[in-house]
Amino acid sequence: MLNEGDSAPDVRFATATGQASVKDYAGRKLIVYFYPKDDTSGCTKEAQEFSALAAEFAAAGAHIIGISKDSLASHAKFQTKYDLKVDLGSDAEGGVCEAFGTWVEKSMYGRSYMGIERSTFLIDAQGKIAKIWRKVKVPGHAQAVLDATQAL
Repeated sequence: MLNEGDSAPDVRFATATGQASVKDYAGRKLIVYFYPKDDTSGCTKEAQEFSALAAEFAAAGAHIIGISKDSLASHAKFQTKYDLKVDLGSDAEGGVCEAFGTWVEKSMYGRSYMGIERSTFLIDAQGKIAKIWRKVKVPGHAQAVLDATQAL
């Protein structure tokens, strides 16, 4: 389990522009948020809230990446449909989720299953985890992350 102050895992993931890793963003702040599925109500709202604040995150020297297990094709449709201003990474194999500890056992209607825990990691310019939000509730979350980013 990752903790604040730990080095961020240097894992690779697919993006619309090719392969990327956390270390590719060294020297700037990075927000990595994990979400369960493209084009679902909570995930859409979260992406829209981060997108609405994208310019303020950029002004604070931060880049935002949302990661799910969806394919790049799914991400492209999702970004286009909602005019999202954040990058999306695909973790089809699950290695990024495992490294960040967001692939967890969940339950719904009495049924247990494995899935992505909605979580956000604020990584500082030196690659250390400055703040972690787990079991995120979407309303107001992007603003809370922006506030923490600006204070960093």
